[in-house]
Amino acid sequence: MSSLEGAVRRSVVRICAAGGGKERDGDRFWGSGFFIAPGLVLTCAHVVGVGGGGVLDGGTALDITDWRERTTEGRVVFALPRVPDPDRPPYPWPLPDLALVEVAGAQDAECLWLSDRSAVVPAPVSLHGWSRELGELALRFGTGTASGGDGDSAMLLRGEIPVEGCSGGPVLDTGRGAVIGVSKGRGQDTAGLAVPVTALRRMANDLPGRARLHAIVRAHDRHHLQRYRAFGATATWTGLQRGLRPHGQGFTPVLRTQLFAQLAELPPPGTPGEVMALVDEVKSRVIQDPYQPGVEHDPRSWREGVGLLYDLRDGGAGSKEDTPGATRDLEVEAVLLYAAHVAAAVSALGRAEDERALRELGGWLTLNAETLELPDVIRQDIRRILYGGSAGFRDEPPDAPQGAAGARDGAVVLDPRPTPRVDPPRRPVRARADVIVEVDPLLYGDHYPWRIKLLREDDLVTPLYGDERGETRGQLWQALREPVADALRKGDVGQHLAALQMILPRELFDEPLDAWRLTPPGGEGGPIDPHTVPLGQRRVVYLRDRRRRDEPAIPEWISRWKGAERGGLTAVPLRKEVPWCGHGGGRRESGYAAYARLSEVPDTAVPVYCGPVASGEGAQAMEAALAAGHAVVIWRRCASEHSDCADFHERVGELLHSVGRSGELHRTIRSLRRRCADPEADQDVLWARSIAVLFDSPERPPLPDALRAPGTVR
Repeated sequence: MSSLEGAVRRSVVRICAAGGGKERDGDRFWGSGFFIAPGLVLTCAHVVGVGGGGVLDGGTALDITDWRERTTEGRVVFALPRVPDPDRPPYPWPLPDLALVEVAGAQDAECLWLSDRSAVVPAPVSLHGWSRELGELALRFGTGTASGGDGDSAMLLRGEIPVEGCSGGPVLDTGRGAVIGVSKGRGQDTAGLAVPVTALRRMANDLPGRARLHAIVRAHDRHHLQRYRAFGATATWTGLQRGLRPHGQGFTPVLRTQLFAQLAELPPPGTPGEVMALVDEVKSRVIQDPYQPGVEHDPRSWREGVGLLYDLRDGGAGSKEDTPGATRDLEVEAVLLYAAHVAAAVSALGRAEDERALRELGGWLTLNAETLELPDVIRQDIRRILYGGSAGFRDEPPDAPQGAAGARDGAVVLDPRPTPRVDPPRRPVRARADVIVEVDPLLYGDHYPWRIKLLREDDLVTPLYGDERGETRGQLWQALREPVADALRKGDVGQHLAALQMILPRELFDEPLDAWRLTPPGGEGGPIDPHTVPLGQRRVVYLRDRRRRDEPAIPEWISRWKGAERGGLTAVPLRKEVPWCGHGGGRRESGYAAYARLSEVPDTAVPVYCGPVASGEGAQAMEAALAAGHAVVIWRRCASEHSDCADFHERVGELLHSVGRSGELHRTIRSLRRRCADPEADQDVLWARSIAVLFDSPERPPLPDALRAPGTVR
């Protein structure tokens, strides 16, 4: 038995019904699991689901038996996903098919190392678990190759596939010494299936789930640092990983163990966008070329950001870990620079309870930047990021702290002493990206194809989701809700929220986009939850025209967009007769007449209409406005009878005069929507109920005549 296999066996457990843990015949045996933190076992939901609703909700205990044949009580903390009827479990159990079991009296358990990488396959793997397939209930072991499995999708296993009972056991990347998956069962033919450990992120889609995931990560990383401090390279995962990387250069397992334990003491990131914004910035800085990610990741912890910085090389595919003396290894530079950015981001929160952890991380980073002989420019960047606003390290690098005990295995071991407070310079922060929802016109029957993308500030567009078969109009938002929520999390950075750009066919212009919710609201009279309020009350929601994105922008469109940005906005009727005669009186303006009139108004004019524009007379006038190049249009999407046409046009005119430039328009519109949502709203704002805005830039994202090759800069 190899040292790697032996270390895994000491963490793998068998899961049984209560009272069955000590039975060797296996009649009440359910499956396998493994410790990921002291007192916490990870397994598959379908393994514990055998016990029904009482076990799944934590009310009924189960038995956990470890490698020493010690049996203790366990209770399910959560299972993903929740199923409609736990007493009638589905087959197969839907992904992510994960469960966490809290085990009493297991604080001394040895825990496996969870991978910090978002995508690691194809990879050589070993599979471990309990089984009675060969007659006797015993630990089984097999090897193979894993492929696929980025995010929530299943990994495909080739080689010695899981046997019955191994479900819930670990899938170990034997090249890196880290668990990358959980065995799920057999697939088709000779393949097995596993759930990637990255699927644990699914629990972090709400605030309680984020806190739970952070607690798991913190307990895991504290455990491995404590074991390394106690035992060094003997019988620890840090030592095993060091053995897999014998040259000991770059970001070593010892450095990783120390850094992850320090990052775990900080509050977790609020969104994946916060992590990815720092990763993007570091890669652009270290690589010194325009960085364009090929895949959009979904990190939920600071340690996962580190996992996205591995294998950066200067000068090609040479690798220091395989070939001593190869070209410059950028990995450790990027990781330390990233950790400095994390410290600065947490410092900006201004929480007193984080100051000690920030001081320790700042001192560790500064000293390792010196000891590891990073390039001067990177060391200066780290000091500037950490201490740019303080008197402590502003100009000169710090001397090594008194009591430094030198280096061990590539990481500095400190006798801590007070270090300057992390005091980063203020810098502008914005959302990492906007979210684009692009809906195509009807092509087949009554279904609208759709796509969701991220639009970064540098005009890089990253596709995320799509359905070319599409959805009906009535089911469109139901299909979009979860993908949009996920995309917005990838764009949000702290308090800076991603805008939502809805690019729609004109017949959908009156859809209540601003009233859509990512999460259904609670009961009447409950607390106001920012995660359940309508999108238009919390975020900028753009409405854009799908049809005119298929061709290069006409000059009128470009000119009117620049005019709206310049300022001095004024209102002009979308339909000439409506402000004075209403919808039923006066001579109706034809489409050609509206086009001629709207073509002659100044570039700063904004067409205004008091009714819907997706059909009827409003649609004809909207066609004319778009043909005349108008980039901003304001209307009211309600279809009910009304008699306040003149008042609506006058109010919008006053609004446009007050905001001046188009860039300030959304803040005012959002404020109006919030005030209108109040059941006791002042009559002075009710005119703005169901107000809608077309805000259609010809520049972002680039139109067909402005598309750029990847890696080029505007």
